[in-house]
Amino acid sequence: MDLRTAADLAGISFSYLGQLERGDKPVNNRRVLEALAMALRVSPTELTGQPWAPVDPVSSDAHASLHEVETALEAYELGHDPGVEMRPWPEIASDVTQLIDLMHVHSDYAGQGNLLPLLLPELHAAYVRDPSNRVHILRALVRAYASATWTTKRLGGRGLPAIAARLAQEAADELGEPAWTGFAAWLRGDATGQLSRKQQYNRSVRTADSLVPHLDEPDVIQAYGMLQLSAALASAAQSDRDTAATHLDEANAVAQRLDDEVGSFARLWFGRANVGIWRVSLATEFGDGPKVAELARGVHPELIPSPSRKAEFWADLGRSLLDDPGTRDKGMTALLNAEKLAPQRIRNDVFVREAVSNQLRRARRDAGGRELRGLAWRMGIAPVG
Repeated sequence: MDLRTAADLAGISFSYLGQLERGDKPVNNRRVLEALAMALRVSPTELTGQPWAPVDPVSSDAHASLHEVETALEAYELGHDPGVEMRPWPEIASDVTQLIDLMHVHSDYAGQGNLLPLLLPELHAAYVRDPSNRVHILRALVRAYASATWTTKRLGGRGLPAIAARLAQEAADELGEPAWTGFAAWLRGDATGQLSRKQQYNRSVRTADSLVPHLDEPDVIQAYGMLQLSAALASAAQSDRDTAATHLDEANAVAQRLDDEVGSFARLWFGRANVGIWRVSLATEFGDGPKVAELARGVHPELIPSPSRKAEFWADLGRSLLDDPGTRDKGMTALLNAEKLAPQRIRNDVFVREAVSNQLRRARRDAGGRELRGLAWRMGIAPVG
């Protein structure tokens, strides 16, 4: 396919696609990435899969665990006893708590990748053999498959996030609790939204509507709010600013109904503080540049008890500030802060990598050059010759 045809199919200009192909400009939002994938008739993961070799041992260990996680996703089915030795439920539950911390607090993909293949067979065995704890076990299975979803997504395990998210939804459907039904629908949007933003939007809205009769429950409010944010992201990825704003405003409205600034359901941290972080993220998606800094001034990421979630805020803010020479140093500082908070999460973020690669190409021996080259090296990005 020639460049002009590809540009026309993707809905971007010929000159812009040429700049992307030459590496003169980064792919800095979902709309462009997914439009290119559609034009080229490939999955977005074909463009964002990781051909690089991580240079830090932790990231290398995380990638090495992908095969074992994939095997575990294939091997076990709900209601079938895998025949493994099983510890008492309190001991299994303790490992589930550890997995949740690795997932939602630390974004430690290596830790999750090592624990999941050991934990999943025990959870399936417990579901069959310990009916008295079945509700707790089903919730644990949802969390375990959510961990598998995010781990495989961040490490480039093509096709695996969709499988893991479907297995989480299967456990949530069996559980039958509205809040967890909402969580599973949100998880599927997060896992596979890039394959079809229309499907992500429709599923999020449909499930959110089904939760309306239960909005007197705080957990359901939080799941409902996250689905509104998912719908907002799906709209932003389709360049629909008005619809994105509508869902963002609805999320903010229900967040006002919570007593706390930050909710605790499923450690999604939904609440007024997190809606502010999403507002920054969506502005970054729309390419609002330094204006994002104005929005960020009213956001309080320090209220979120998760280094990983704080890191995502600083990464989005940093990416927005990098392209303007007047705010480039602040952008670099924000990215380094994000990396310090959650190194595995940030080093495996495709849009952060694109932003860093772009700056590396521009960099000469200026004040920020050394820090930039150090971050690029830790991400496995080759230096410019």
